Amino acid sequence: MEDPKSRAARQFIDALPHCRDLGMSVVSVGEGEAVLEMPYDTRFVGDPKTGVIHGGAVSALMDTSGGAAVMCHPDTPAVTATLDLRIDYMRPATPGHAIRATATCYHITRSVAFVRAVATDNDTERPVATATGAFTVEASRKAKA
Repeated sequence: MEDPKSRAARQFIDALPHCRDLGMSVVSVGEGEAVLEMPYDTRFVGDPKTGVIHGGAVSALMDTSGGAAVMCHPDTPAVTATLDLRIDYMRPATPGHAIRATATCYHITRSVAFVRAVATDNDTERPVATATGAFTVEASRKAKA
């Protein structure tokens, strides 16, 4: 049975219009971890000559997976927001392949949660992008959770 925080993270992602428009789906969520996937879609191609997905779509996937990881952490509230997100693009995603982002919330203070994420396509040995981020943690909500 899914815990309430994981259920809330799934419902949040399912309710976000940009997640629906990008076709994002939750692969798995757990304590401080989230894996989301976005299918290949020609509407989000950044370079028509190569068919490579635009970095903005990859960025949205990584940001959302980071927020979901924070929401699923046992020491955080059900709601969070991105404070800072740094993404390093390692290579273009392979045209025609889905992109999967795996995020882990690895440290939490009274007001900030820290996340690492990796995006891959079918070549899981060579990341498409990596990210580090900071997300809000509201102390008043944390105490109630």
